[in-house]
Amino acid sequence: MLKRRDNTRALAAFVAKKQEIDAMLARIAALSDEHFQVAPDDVTWGHIGSLEDYAALLKRITNTAFREGEHAG
Repeated sequence: MLKRRDNTRALAAFVAKKQEIDAMLARIAALSDEHFQVAPDDVTWGHIGSLEDYAALLKRITNTAFREGEHAG
């Protein structure tokens, strides 16, 4: 008979990391809701560059999480 492993510590670490990610996602969503703190008349190409950087990082995450793009397979 196989002995079941105690994963209490692993589960606690998983939940803690998930909470950390959830907090970061909430902050990003709030910042996006506020148009990244840029008024429409103040938008510059620099702001667009920043959003492109954010989008590229998030794309890397979503590609990994959903096995898309270079992580498809």
